[in-house]
Amino acid sequence: MTSTENNIGVLIADSQFLITESLNMILQNDSRFYVSKVVTEKKDLASELAGNYISLLITDPSFIDLSGLSELKEIIANHPHLRILVMTNGLTRAEMLELNNLGINNIILKTTGKEEFFEALAATLKGRKFYSNELLDLLFEPNDKKSSGEEAGQLTNSEMDIVRLIADGLTTKEIALRKYISIHTVITHRKNIFRKLGVTSVSELIMYAIKAGWINLIEYHI
Repeated sequence: MTSTENNIGVLIADSQFLITESLNMILQNDSRFYVSKVVTEKKDLASELAGNYISLLITDPSFIDLSGLSELKEIIANHPHLRILVMTNGLTRAEMLELNNLGINNIILKTTGKEEFFEALAATLKGRKFYSNELLDLLFEPNDKKSSGEEAGQLTNSEMDIVRLIADGLTTKEIALRKYISIHTVITHRKNIFRKLGVTSVSELIMYAIKAGWINLIEYHI
């Protein structure tokens, strides 16, 4: 299916079931839009963008298994006319700035209301900036005000727990079960940990944690 003069082709890329079902229903009930597809994996995202004319991508990069914002940058480069609306559970100021540096300045929370959601849609399609108020406050937070886990090398309590579980040899699935969170949330935490600490592998992460004193070397068995 392709966009027509009166229909805006939308691609939803997220793996949170209730979010995608709600978005699909809302947009399908609005005659201005048609939903080309809902995808939950990055391979399907690339395929759908290549095979159809999509005007608007609604996505949460953390829940579509993108290994860093470089892949999002590649999507933007390959589809320069694509409008992107990011819907997120939450971001750090550093992540907000990274998205802005990529030219993505339409970002809302998944807790947003109906009126704000449609305002965000309209702004995105017109090429105007739009942020949820909570995120806007975060974006313009003074540079000397550091939130927990935002400084390079500083992790949140949840991220520290995950570092220790990784060092204990637990898999992503086992960590998710232990922490009572989704596998995708664990993956997101891992990406954020690697980015903040500047490491690229589990072995580098463990060495960093040992040097930082987060892990007792005697208790860690290689």
